[in-house]
Amino acid sequence: MSIEVTMPRLSDTMESGTIVEWKVAVGDKVSSGDVVADVETDKATMELAVYDDGTIASIDVEPGQQVDVGTVIALLAEKGEDPANVKPSSAAPAPAPAPSAAPEPAPEPAPEPASAPAALASPVASTTPAPASGGGMRISPVARRMAEAAGIPLATIVGTGPSGRIIKRDVEAAMAAGAETAASVPPAANVPAVAATPIAQPVAQAAPAAITPIESMAGHGSPMASRRVPLSNMRQVIARRLVESKTTIPHYQVSMSFDMDPLMTMRKDLNEKLAGGDVKLSVNDFLVRAAALAMHQHPDFNASFDGDAIVQHGAVNVGIAISLPEDKGGGLVVGVIRDADRKSLRMISAESKALAEKARTRGLAPEDMEGSTFTISNLGMYGVDHFTAIINPPNSAILAVGGAMKQPVVRGDSIEVGHRMTATLSNDHRVIDGAMAARWLQTVRESVEHPTLLLV
Repeated sequence: MSIEVTMPRLSDTMESGTIVEWKVAVGDKVSSGDVVADVETDKATMELAVYDDGTIASIDVEPGQQVDVGTVIALLAEKGEDPANVKPSSAAPAPAPAPSAAPEPAPEPAPEPASAPAALASPVASTTPAPASGGGMRISPVARRMAEAAGIPLATIVGTGPSGRIIKRDVEAAMAAGAETAASVPPAANVPAVAATPIAQPVAQAAPAAITPIESMAGHGSPMASRRVPLSNMRQVIARRLVESKTTIPHYQVSMSFDMDPLMTMRKDLNEKLAGGDVKLSVNDFLVRAAALAMHQHPDFNASFDGDAIVQHGAVNVGIAISLPEDKGGGLVVGVIRDADRKSLRMISAESKALAEKARTRGLAPEDMEGSTFTISNLGMYGVDHFTAIINPPNSAILAVGGAMKQPVVRGDSIEVGHRMTATLSNDHRVIDGAMAARWLQTVRESVEHPTLLLV
């Protein structure tokens, strides 16, 4: 029987995907786990792999084409089946509707059982991933149908696919080993084509040729050309979610200035002692730990507004905003450091660097982006001294951090040169009042200005 490869739903916000590049051609043989295409989702560019063995009989969606989730994008011919006799899907692939200039508001689609990746301003249903469908058991649709038809209990089958997923060959092995059967497998000719749900893994797109920067604009005679740049799936989601955040969450900001000299001195000493290792502490590592520890005294900052209640989360999962390079389409993602209140500075530093490197090269996986309960956005490395950030729903606050700038500082009766940093907290007024925001910032400032508190 032919096997349909469909556009998978990789998150509860994904409604369509775009084929970036096919890695196979009609007539190519593929095995379970082989990557067949790169797909741009609303979160990142992902590798699309198949779970079944077969031969590519048809490719129904061209590169650059955006189609709805569930659309058949290719057909596989099984072993012994002539690919030339496999007819492509009678229904043409349904192109995803182009976004209008002023879209009408529509209710959000009901989330799938799988948990949602948390790209910037993407809602998070919970702080822990939801189990896969079927009571936490991973199984391909083809394997499930075969096991049900043969009457084999799924619990008796050992999965050998990615992440322990049960695939077709596992069911065949169970049948051959004499597993419990309640019915014979129907002839292939009488079994309708079934959808093989592909898996997705992050992939980095090939970088374009380097662009030589213009060294001086003085006397540059060529005018800039006007052009219309289509939005990527990720940019569409960023636009939609940030507008949703600003229009549905009552934002307000509170700023406070921190004396950074004690932290800068400790950071320098620690990095000198750690020299030669693979860890170099950044200012942001200290801020992540300071913010995470402050949640124990101020649980409403590790919370979400939920209609008639405020949900205070038990896990402290701090999201760090990561900008993506232009050759990856630009945009912003939020990598999540889980249980940040229970991790040392060295662990936070290692995770932060790994997330940033992965985001900018291979791309973050959904589990790297889901479940944040608070977010930090830092533009200090760009020379920014102050800015405000938009809350990342369903968080109740986000901290915007500028750089540690040299400036005159009054100490006692003298004026000295010191480092000061401005931190601006954007808050959801439904959850956090102004005095609460001030007290949280005071707690964080105490840790920053007495950084030995962050070592215990």
